[in-house]
Amino acid sequence: MKINFFSNLFIWLLLIAFPQMVFSQVADFTIQDIKFESQGITLAGSILEPKKPVAAVVIVHGSDPVKREMEFAKRLAKEGISVLTYDKRGVGESGGVYVGPSVGTNNIDPTNLDLLAQDANAAVKTFQTYLKDKKTPIGLVGFSQAGWIIPIAASKNPQIEFMVLFSCPTITTLEQLRFQFYTNGNSSFWENHTEADAIEHTKNDPDKYQFTATDPKTYLNTLSSPGLWLFGEKDIQIPVKLCIEQLNTLKAQGKPFEYTFFSNLGHNTSSSNDTAPVDIAVQWIKQKALNIKKSKFPK
Repeated sequence: MKINFFSNLFIWLLLIAFPQMVFSQVADFTIQDIKFESQGITLAGSILEPKKPVAAVVIVHGSDPVKREMEFAKRLAKEGISVLTYDKRGVGESGGVYVGPSVGTNNIDPTNLDLLAQDANAAVKTFQTYLKDKKTPIGLVGFSQAGWIIPIAASKNPQIEFMVLFSCPTITTLEQLRFQFYTNGNSSFWENHTEADAIEHTKNDPDKYQFTATDPKTYLNTLSSPGLWLFGEKDIQIPVKLCIEQLNTLKAQGKPFEYTFFSNLGHNTSSSNDTAPVDIAVQWIKQKALNIKKSKFPK
């Protein structure tokens, strides 16, 4: 009884002393809630740390007003990958203002994309202070809109050593909008249209909005760190074949970029019942992290 009393008292005192840090323990990893600063606001997130992490990743959001991606983070943590996932600015416990179509604002304006990239880099900087093994390679994993955010962040942060992008565009923001207006959310779109037709519209349709386009290739051209893209052939949010064309051009220039293509999936490559995309990403992260460690810290 005394042992339990003092143990509980110690935990209670810890929570008083560190109100922003809440710990929980599961079989394979710990979960620690944290807060950190980015561009004058406070972001809230969670760190999932396995007993013996082989790599570390920060999760970058898609366009929706989403909180921290805990279920996805747990899938990675169970595989020995440390994760920091946080509520998007203006969402959940994070401060700031969410920008997106659901609130009538342009979330792919260059200013907003740059701001979200700065949030990702602030998360990386914070995460590094929590990692027990400072030699653990750290990368970014993201979805959809993160295809523009991750290259911006990585181009400004040499500490980012790899990136994994689920259903992420390699085309400009305006090109993506042209394609999205063309498909118009029609789940049967590919039953009645050809790739050539889709590419023609994506490249040449008149723009419904006028703003400066962000081209991820501008930033990808500056990177030497490895990247993996995972695409679904039935995607009606991004023109996958055109994105692959862009990646093949970058690969031909010597960029260490790879992609995997799933004929039965759409834009949901990270969240479908088919676990293959995430399984492939996990194994890729482990192998790249091992290679990075060997090159940086040879025995």
